[in-house]
Amino acid sequence: MDTQAAIAAFAALAQDHRLQIFRLLMRQAPYGLPAGQISDCLGITASTLSSHLSQLERAGLLRSWRDQRRIFYAANAEGIRELIAFLTEECCEGHPELCGYTPQGDPALDFKAGVADAPEPKASFRDDRVFNVLFLCTGNSARSIMAECILNRLGRGRFHAYSAGSQPRGTVHPYALELLQHYHYDISHLRSKNWGEFSGPDAPPLDFVFTLCDEAAQESCPVWPGQPMTAHWGLPDPAAAQGPDSAKRFAFVDTLRMLTQRIDIFVNLPVAKLDRLSLQHRVDAIGKTTPQAERS
Repeated sequence: MDTQAAIAAFAALAQDHRLQIFRLLMRQAPYGLPAGQISDCLGITASTLSSHLSQLERAGLLRSWRDQRRIFYAANAEGIRELIAFLTEECCEGHPELCGYTPQGDPALDFKAGVADAPEPKASFRDDRVFNVLFLCTGNSARSIMAECILNRLGRGRFHAYSAGSQPRGTVHPYALELLQHYHYDISHLRSKNWGEFSGPDAPPLDFVFTLCDEAAQESCPVWPGQPMTAHWGLPDPAAAQGPDSAKRFAFVDTLRMLTQRIDIFVNLPVAKLDRLSLQHRVDAIGKTTPQAERS
């Protein structure tokens, strides 16, 4: 990489939205994301996102390809290696290996540059394994708590659900507890907790991470163990419902119903028979159903 190419790469990253896009796609490496999902995750309009993606791709930091009607973007491992090599080539008088580091030996960049362009490998999921699923929202007091309970019931031992929040309220909403208890869910273990519990070395390896509120989807998530598949299943916050207690309780009932519908679709997916890209399409589609469509 020459100096001008390095300057172009640094210029591409020297903007808040472009840096967020790059970091999001690095977390997904070696797989990519469709432009629409990047827009949903980061809250960037489609027109603005297109401009940012083009600049990152021109700088050699991203790659793109078309799959049917969608354009996917992924981190370009080769371009990133070249940029790191440019930064370190003069280290220790031209011997960066003396520092114990070379770009070629960095496990964080140990993926094939063209993996996402090639036919997707079959998912490594087996029928006989248990899938770990994490549901996220900001407060971890209502939606994600209910989703955890629903999946642990509907999953019939094939799924182990967890929930957490980026800014947990510390207590589970009393209407959520009341409703779950009414439908005979086990609430004895429920607590509002920080998502940091699931990013450490002792955390369970995650297979899926689903965000249930727009705020959590737009925040910079921790690095999850296991390189899980992610999707956004945004739903209105029942805790924000206004009016008499009856209206507020109905909002929780409605949320429980919508979550049950989505999770029922999810647990019936032929996970072990789908390649990763097809599975990503399916879990994305579950989150695209709107509350209005689900009520019809």
